[in-house]
Amino acid sequence: MHLSIRYLLYLYLMYRFTFFIAFLLLLFTSCEQYTDYVKSDVTYNTDDDYVLDYLGKHEDSIFKVQIPVELIKREKNAGILGLKVNSFGAFDVYWDGVLVGSNGKMAQSGQAEVPGTEMTYYQVPENLASIGKHIVKVIGTQSQCREAHRGINVELESYLRLHRSPLIVMSFMNLMAGAFLIAAIYYFFLYINSTRKEATVLLFGIICLLFFCLLIIEYVKFYIDIPYTQYYTRLKIIGCLTFFISMLVPWYFMLQFDFKKKRLFLFLLFFSLIAIYIIYYGHYDITAIYYSYAMCLVSLTIATDAAVRKIKGGLIVVFGLLVSVVVNYFIFYDFGLFIAFTIIVLSMLYLHTIRAKAIEEEHNASLLLSSRLQLELIKKNIQPHFLRNTLTSLIDWVEESPQQGVVFIRALADEFDIMNSIAEETLIPIREEIALCQKHLQVMSFRKEICYDWEEKDIDENEEIPPAIIHTIVENGITHSQPPKQACIVFRLSFTKEKNYKEYTLLTKAKNRTTRKDKSSGTGFKYIKARLNESYDDNWQFNSFAVEEGWLTTIKIFDKK
Repeated sequence: MHLSIRYLLYLYLMYRFTFFIAFLLLLFTSCEQYTDYVKSDVTYNTDDDYVLDYLGKHEDSIFKVQIPVELIKREKNAGILGLKVNSFGAFDVYWDGVLVGSNGKMAQSGQAEVPGTEMTYYQVPENLASIGKHIVKVIGTQSQCREAHRGINVELESYLRLHRSPLIVMSFMNLMAGAFLIAAIYYFFLYINSTRKEATVLLFGIICLLFFCLLIIEYVKFYIDIPYTQYYTRLKIIGCLTFFISMLVPWYFMLQFDFKKKRLFLFLLFFSLIAIYIIYYGHYDITAIYYSYAMCLVSLTIATDAAVRKIKGGLIVVFGLLVSVVVNYFIFYDFGLFIAFTIIVLSMLYLHTIRAKAIEEEHNASLLLSSRLQLELIKKNIQPHFLRNTLTSLIDWVEESPQQGVVFIRALADEFDIMNSIAEETLIPIREEIALCQKHLQVMSFRKEICYDWEEKDIDENEEIPPAIIHTIVENGITHSQPPKQACIVFRLSFTKEKNYKEYTLLTKAKNRTTRKDKSSGTGFKYIKARLNESYDDNWQFNSFAVEEGWLTTIKIFDKK
C-alpha cells in the first residue's frame, strides 16, 4: 500500500516537473521584446552627468536621478508601454518631465518617509511613448538602509506583460509548492504512524517542507508589498533555507546509501557553507548559488561512491545531480535553482520508491515466514509418532482406569484447543502460553507415567510472548531429561524486567541425557529463533546450556532501538 502511494506521488511530481520544463521553454521562446530600447544604467558611485543629486548627508535629503532611454522599435498595435523601476526609497517617477507614478511617500520636514517597495511598475502615456530619446527621472528620499549602495534600474516592456509574466510563473510555482507540501505532510504522517522510525523518511519530509517554504518566500514579493526596508529580510530567510537544504540533502543521501564517512563529510560541508557565508556576506544570490554548488558536489561524491559499490539507485542519482548542475548553470538563477532542487528531490523520491519496494518484499517474506511457522506449530502436535504413542497410552489408561482415562482425554483435548486458538497469532498472553505448557505436562505425565511439576516466579500477567516457544523448551526438557527414580522433573519459569530488556528463564531440574549433538541446533530451537526474529527482529538473545541442576534456557528481549 505504501509503495503504491509513494509511486503515485512520484509520478505526480514527475508530471508537474515535465509540465514546468515545457512551460519554461514556451515562455523563453515566446518572450520577444515588446519594445527595443537602450538606456544608461545608474549606480551610486557613478560620475555620470545624468546623476543630478544622490543621497545627501541628511536622511531627509532628496535625491534626483535622470536616466536617458531611447525607444528604437515598437510593434504595430502595441499595447500600453510599461516602465519597471527597481530602487530603494520613496520616490516619484517622471517620463519626459510628466509624472507617471509614485512609490511610497517621500520624507518631508516634520513628516517621516513612508517606504516604497523595491520593484514598481508604471504606465507610460501613449502620447509620450514615441520612437526616439526620452528621459526617465526619479526623485525621492531614502531615509533608511542608506549604507546599501543599490543602483536604480529601469526596464521598458509591455505594461500587460510586466504584470502577467510574474503571475504565470508564480501560478506554476504554487502548484510545485503544493506538491511538495503534500509530500511533506504525507511523509511526516508516515514517520509518525510507522513502527519503524526511519530517519530517511523524516529527513525527506523536512526537505520537502523546506523546499515548499523556499518557493513561497521566493515569490511572496508578488503577493504582498514589501517595503524596501525589509527587502534584505526575505533574502536572509531564503539564504537560511538554502543553507539547511544544502546540509540535509547530502545527509539524506549518506543515510540512504549507507555512506561510511558521514561525520567527516558533514563537518566539511558545514564549514564550507560557513566559509561561503563569510566570504560572500551581503551577496545573497551568489551565496545561495555557492550553497547549492557545495551541496551538489558532496551529494555527487556520495552518489558516485554508491554507484561504484553498485548500490541500486546510485547511477540514477548521479545522473540527476549532473543534470541539476547543468540546468543551474545555463538557466537564469531564479528558475535554475528551483529546477535543480526539483530534480534532486525527484531523485530522492525515486530512492524512496526503491526502499518502499524492498520493505514490501520484506513484509511479504515475513508473511510467508509467519504462515510457515503456523504450519510448523500445527505439525508439532499432529506428528504420527506423537499421536500413535499418545493414543496407545490412552487405550491402556481407559482399559486400566477409565476415570483417569477421561482426565487424560480432557487434558489432550484442552492442549489441542489451545494450540488451535494460538496457531495464527504472532504474540499471545504469557498466561495462555503457561496454560499450554501445563496441559502438555499433564498429557505427558499420563503417557510416560512420570511426575512433572510446574513452578513459576514473578510472572507479569500483562506480558506477551510468541506462541509455543516455552512449550517447545518444555518438550525438549521432557525428551532430553532422564526419568527420576523418585520425585518429579520440575520446570521452573522465572521472569525479570530491567530498564532496557526483559528476560524469561526456564530451568529444567533433572539429570540430562547424554546426547551426540548440541541441543541448541535442533529443529525445536530453530522454531524458537524464527518466532523471536518474527516478532522482535534482532532485538533478542537465546541461550540454552547445561547447569548443575539440569538444563537452563534463557530468552532475553531488548527494547526496540
